[in-house]
Amino acid sequence: MQPPANDAPPPQGTPSPSHWPARPEIESHQSRNLLVLAVHQIVFRIGWVFKTESVIMPAFLDLVAGPGCGWLRGWMPTLNRFGQNVTPVFFAERLRAARLKKRGLAAYVMLMSLPLGVLAVAWLTFARQRPTSMIWLFLVLYFVFFVFNGLYHVSFGTTQGKLIRPTRRGRLLLVSTALGTIPAMAAVCWLLPNWLSAPDGGFGYIFGWAAGCIFLSGLIVLAVSEPPDDGPTAPRRIGPKHTWLAIRRALSDTRHVLRRDGNLRRLGLVAPLFGCSLIVFPHYQALALQGLGNNLPRLMVFVIVQNAAVGGYSLLVGPLADAWGNRLTLRVLIFGSAVAPLLAIGLAHSGDLGANLYWLVFIPLGVTPLVLRILINYTLEVCQPDEHPRYVSTVNLCLAAPFVFSPVVGWLVDVAGFEVGGFEVAGCEVVFLAAACLILLGGCLTFRLDEPRHAVGGGEIEAAGPTNGD
Repeated sequence: MQPPANDAPPPQGTPSPSHWPARPEIESHQSRNLLVLAVHQIVFRIGWVFKTESVIMPAFLDLVAGPGCGWLRGWMPTLNRFGQNVTPVFFAERLRAARLKKRGLAAYVMLMSLPLGVLAVAWLTFARQRPTSMIWLFLVLYFVFFVFNGLYHVSFGTTQGKLIRPTRRGRLLLVSTALGTIPAMAAVCWLLPNWLSAPDGGFGYIFGWAAGCIFLSGLIVLAVSEPPDDGPTAPRRIGPKHTWLAIRRALSDTRHVLRRDGNLRRLGLVAPLFGCSLIVFPHYQALALQGLGNNLPRLMVFVIVQNAAVGGYSLLVGPLADAWGNRLTLRVLIFGSAVAPLLAIGLAHSGDLGANLYWLVFIPLGVTPLVLRILINYTLEVCQPDEHPRYVSTVNLCLAAPFVFSPVVGWLVDVAGFEVGGFEVAGCEVVFLAAACLILLGGCLTFRLDEPRHAVGGGEIEAAGPTNGD
């Protein structure tokens, strides 16, 4: 498959491979760094698959809170995206100015393991009593986890932007995701059946395993060979006054890049429309367990199917992005992600057949993490390297905008219920159908985005970020 001819004039300010800082000390260790970052992502994914946002985490909250917790479940996407997408805006400048990017990357990924570790210990200690305080502890730790996760994603993009040439970044998507699928699925098949069959759901062991793998993946990052950047490290500023000034500066910088870059503004519309798909993420497993009568051990099947789907899609997404660009790849994936809510609606009307075939929903759900990665990869491709942290954090901030409505969506799911047939299912259908329509609108808006590869005369720019399978 050959890429289309690029006859259009280059958009002003669009980067090309020549902008990559090809310092000799970076070039000489590029293959090693690519391997280290790929191994890091594989180990990270083996842990991440044990805390998927569409299956494991909402199922745990349902177990702790009991029936009628849809409004609580609705807070999960809000906490997730606020922590992951909003807080990095205030750290973008510090990440850009850091002389060694790998230190921040390693620190943030290891800090991600702490909330999971605390949650594992708490559940192993208090699982029998199931105190109400466990609900609030879970939500607080869930938010803290995604604060560090957001910083991790920005620092990963900054690190690979420095160390991996644009024409080699696509290999990370193919190698880490495709090869990471096999050990992740093996770990799920080996461990999850016995853990999920336990009276307490085995969540203490599940979260403990995830914490250990994520911490180990952070240690692996330290093996990256990185020369320090020129210039001073970002100054350490503490105190309320400095914090307020940093927030004002971050918001001012974000407004500035949005004002001067029309393509970024258009991307800032695509991101939140696709983000609506993530709002309904926690409710897929609830429909399966509460509405269609599936049991807790069946969650293992959902995890395996979604993880396998991510790995399978990556085999296609990598070559597609290489040959035709991230813009077209983003468009195809966004349209594909609209299938999941529509399929869930159809299966909800299929009775026992729908219950037995509900695992099919998690095949199109496997597209979602790849959309997030290609979204960031496209962002990296349309700005200069020194602007990577600000552009990535800005797009993430736009992605988080619709999540203020997530608790309302959860409340609507509670009000509608999950009974098959009648008003209840019709009410649930509204939530999933609205999400599908907004996703499709976001896909249509990708036709207005610039194609940065027109700027390089057919040159190949590959990009990939960490794909977590969720």
